[in-house]
Amino acid sequence: MSEPQPQRNLLQCLVDEMTLRGAEVDEEFIERVFRFASTAHAGQVRRSGEPYMAHPVAVARILVALLERRTDTVIVAAALLHDVVEDTGITSEDIRREFGDDVALLVDGVTKIEGLQFASTEQEQAETFRKMLLSMAKDVRVILIKLADRLHNMRTLEYLPADRRRAIAKETRDIYAPLAHRLGIGRLKWEMEDLALKYLNPDAYRRLTDLIKEKREQREEAVERVVAPIREALEQEGLPAEIVGRPKHFDSIYRKMQKGGVGFDKIYDLIGVRIIVDTKADCYRALGIVHDLFQPVPDRFKDYIATPKANKYQSLHTTVIGPDGRFVELQIRTHEMHRIAEFGIAAHYSYKEGSRPEGELDEKLGGLVGGTREWEDAEDPKAYIEFLKTSLYQDEVFVFTPKGRLMHLPIGATALDFAFLIHTEVGVKATGAKVNGRLVPLRYVLRNGDTVEIVTQSSAHPSEDWLSILQTSRARQKVRHWLREQRREDSISLGREMLNRELKRHRKPAATEKELGNVAQGLGWDSAEHLLAAVGQGDQSVTQLVQRLHPDLVKEKSHRTLSFTRLRELSRRSAGGIRIQGVDNLMVRLAKCCQPVPGERIVGVVTRGRGLSVHRADCPNAQPDRVEPERRVELSWDVQDARSFVVKLLVFGDDRR
Repeated sequence: MSEPQPQRNLLQCLVDEMTLRGAEVDEEFIERVFRFASTAHAGQVRRSGEPYMAHPVAVARILVALLERRTDTVIVAAALLHDVVEDTGITSEDIRREFGDDVALLVDGVTKIEGLQFASTEQEQAETFRKMLLSMAKDVRVILIKLADRLHNMRTLEYLPADRRRAIAKETRDIYAPLAHRLGIGRLKWEMEDLALKYLNPDAYRRLTDLIKEKREQREEAVERVVAPIREALEQEGLPAEIVGRPKHFDSIYRKMQKGGVGFDKIYDLIGVRIIVDTKADCYRALGIVHDLFQPVPDRFKDYIATPKANKYQSLHTTVIGPDGRFVELQIRTHEMHRIAEFGIAAHYSYKEGSRPEGELDEKLGGLVGGTREWEDAEDPKAYIEFLKTSLYQDEVFVFTPKGRLMHLPIGATALDFAFLIHTEVGVKATGAKVNGRLVPLRYVLRNGDTVEIVTQSSAHPSEDWLSILQTSRARQKVRHWLREQRREDSISLGREMLNRELKRHRKPAATEKELGNVAQGLGWDSAEHLLAAVGQGDQSVTQLVQRLHPDLVKEKSHRTLSFTRLRELSRRSAGGIRIQGVDNLMVRLAKCCQPVPGERIVGVVTRGRGLSVHRADCPNAQPDRVEPERRVELSWDVQDARSFVVKLLVFGDDRR
């Protein structure tokens, strides 16, 4: 059965893209996958009115353009099938049976979590991200497919309602673009950020578009006046190089305008030029030639070749004063550095022959995958999303260990963050730090080039205050985990103490671990430790625990304790045991305001319709200024020792464990 013409055209576009990029892919297998996906999505259309298969084909083409010769059959197949499980009746098992384990693993990794009930949209979002990142740890191709999927969705966002456009654009700006940056894929990062700006601030985007069109000729002339002398000088030195004007992205221009509070003209004085050479040594030679031609701007030079960014980005950055006094930003890098800057992890790794790059992946992501594994606050989805955002923080500070090892931390990180980056045990035992040989507190904010040594003490431990000092999410999570465990240990110790005290009161021996374990199961706790912790935290009654350990105490207590029925009977009875000037059996009740008991001096007050009310002699309601003399009656007690009286008690105590 032949393909419908629109579908056949889509498949041909994908095949042409693979041929153009030199991708060595099993085209027969891809065609079989395409037919399977087309059948599954039959009758479905996108908001734009296009057949649904236009989207998975576009995602596959983005990946082929990104990976070029490194494209493999599995990632293209998974891209074509990435929405099948989520949007049709096809299951992951069907994918595995038809196309193998590798394709099924990638499709499952990018599929949203279905079939579970979530308390909120934030919880669903958090669980989906967590699943995606943990799948990425098994195979990095999961995140490449997800980024390509998000990029094509951003390109076609105009067809969605306004509120959905803003929500997706915000999520892209806050999580997906920083994730692309962490993976070093500048090409995807910039386009995602520009498209996010288009929908989050359409007026600013439109204004920038118009200004860039107006200034195009002026910009090209200014770039050429800078490039021409550089090209000539490099040729004279016999240094082959590719020199191009560096495109400025809308989001970058907008953020600079917002940060500096300046207009577009001021930003546009910063002309961008990129010089691409063959070797690392050529980069430094080119830098010297540029600084001979134009005056460098102090404090605007950065050597990311000697100290690469966490995402492996390498380049020399410098700013010089060019013709007409304009500031010119230059990036100098090799062809390989340029490829890594544009394609990041996609340029560096091969997926063929079972190669897996995950060993270096967590370092590149600044501990994000490891932090996701350790994250335990699943009930707090907003906190997990915040953890993602801060873990993907872009700006970095470079510091050194005493042995000269280079470490990357986010801007604003403290000496305490550095301690946890070295090792959790170092962080937990930290008491201070030495920065460049000088003692500083743990809250000291690190600066580029600092050499940091952590001072530890075996008796030291974290406190709640540390959470306000730490800037990195992973370190904060380590402290929270330690505090949680410490509170748990304290609760277990307190629970054991409370239990032993209660057993001692009943003259019973201490409970064994086996006895506690058996009782824990009956009370709904996982183990003896959980049971004791619950007692210490006040979530489990120690009385109930003792009664479970010694059922004989329940019967004994029932004989000693006044029942509720008995208390109610006593409270409703007439107040006997009162002798009224030698006469008894009158209608008498004990006053609730002062609640007299035998042994206290008492006085009676005659009331209308309720007989005689008995008060303590010092009760304000029975004093001569409130009660006429003729209504006052002298009373005395006439009770047996065993008689009970119901009274209210006020108990004062200190609230402590």
